[in-house]
Amino acid sequence: MVVCWRMLRGIRYRFLLVVARRQLYAVESPKRYLTFKLDEKTAHSCLDLFKKETGVKYRTIGIDLSKVPKNPERFREWAVVLADVTLSTGKHYWEVTVKRSREFRIGVAEANMSREECIGASDCSWVYAYLQRKWYSMSSNEMVPIGFFGKLDRVGFLLDCEGNKFSLIDVEKVAVISTITAEFKMPLVPAFALWDGELLTHSGMDILQGI
Repeated sequence: MVVCWRMLRGIRYRFLLVVARRQLYAVESPKRYLTFKLDEKTAHSCLDLFKKETGVKYRTIGIDLSKVPKNPERFREWAVVLADVTLSTGKHYWEVTVKRSREFRIGVAEANMSREECIGASDCSWVYAYLQRKWYSMSSNEMVPIGFFGKLDRVGFLLDCEGNKFSLIDVEKVAVISTITAEFKMPLVPAFALWDGELLTHSGMDILQGI
């Protein structure tokens, strides 16, 4: 009986050890978050990237175009820059801090969109635009007003590739303010346009619970 008890106790110990190891592995397994930087190769000459290419700043006088490396990826007519990652599946969340900007657009665009167009002006990009202290959803150059929400200094964005939805998030209230529904053509890329001030992107974040 003593031997049997010891054997059972040993088996139970090994079982608990295996369970504990599995639980530890589950807790410590890294989650896959959307992480991106801004792609300098796409940035218009009026835009400067900073903070390890996670921020973009508008300059009143742009760089002489003759001094900007020519490549087909660069926006030459509009102050636009794209992120360096393409998205085709899953849900992805990021936030943007706005500093001293009164006019900008933030959204997603087809990765191969024309570099002669501005995001929001064609049917291959979907954005939230801020202009004259008001928010708008925008695509194909059509602007739909959105009611005021929260503070302007930081906002969130949620892309649902399978659901064909792109949402504007009030970070303070953890609430969806507006959702654009469209037949997205993949792959998509986060996209930004700026006419004053600066934007700082925050990726590598989990989706806020409750949205």
